[in-house]
Amino acid sequence: MPHGKVTDFHRAVQAGDDETVVFSWVEWPDKATRDAGMKKMMEDPRMDPNANPMPFDGKRMIFGGFSPALDLKH
Repeated sequence: MPHGKVTDFHRAVQAGDDETVVFSWVEWPDKATRDAGMKKMMEDPRMDPNANPMPFDGKRMIFGGFSPALDLKH
């Protein structure tokens, strides 16, 4: 992600010069599928930070949920 002139993701997470900011998203077909997938992921022992430390600082992650403003599917 490039550095912005007013604000950007680097400032939002207080990234250092030696850090890389990654932007990604997951698109779920519906909320029920999302809820089931997230539950399964959180129960997966590979997601235990004590047994398998993450390669990033999860406290600086930004999560969001969005609803479509416009759907052009017919």
